[in-house]
Amino acid sequence: MAHGHGPGRCRCCCGEEAAAERGAAWALYLRIDRQRLQCLNERREGSGALVFRAWEERGDRAKFVESDDDEELLFNIPFTGSVKLKGVLVMGEDDGTHPAEMRLFRNIPHMSFDDTAREAEQTFSLNRDPLGELEYPTKIARFSNVYHLSMHFPKNFGAETTKIFYIGLKGEWAEAHRHEVTICNYEASANPADHKLEQITPQTHFIS
Repeated sequence: MAHGHGPGRCRCCCGEEAAAERGAAWALYLRIDRQRLQCLNERREGSGALVFRAWEERGDRAKFVESDDDEELLFNIPFTGSVKLKGVLVMGEDDGTHPAEMRLFRNIPHMSFDDTAREAEQTFSLNRDPLGELEYPTKIARFSNVYHLSMHFPKNFGAETTKIFYIGLKGEWAEAHRHEVTICNYEASANPADHKLEQITPQTHFIS
């Protein structure tokens, strides 16, 4: 009897540990600069920010974002440091409102829908995932120094609007180097002449 209980207890414990580990892996939402987070074409203002939360809370159906004019959604996600993005998880309804495609762009602050015409760093065909179980691995070499992530959802499975309940971001975070403060200053001064510089700088400042 005791023998039977042993493995049972161990399994339960390992299960809890695995869940905690998995939750910790999806903790990049804590590293988002929420003051500057943007969601374009959201029906309710501020609802886009609600989908970035703890992995354990992904099943909370009261928190979601729905698109407004058409099925497109665009998230601009600034981080509080440098991120190595390893995986993404997108959870929606098991119906036509679930996004069908996801395009990721790195280090292009303040993207608009016009900017999405450019080539994405990586594009994913999505499956319906009502339980938040499908992880989409990124090409880590392309997402190893991300201070700003844009996520474009251009289409869904046929509904007029798109609905997302949870977006999980998995990866590693490092503190911002002082150099990035310079980049923010360029942004704040909004001088078009600085724009070219702004795009070259991020790729060169991890040379050492």
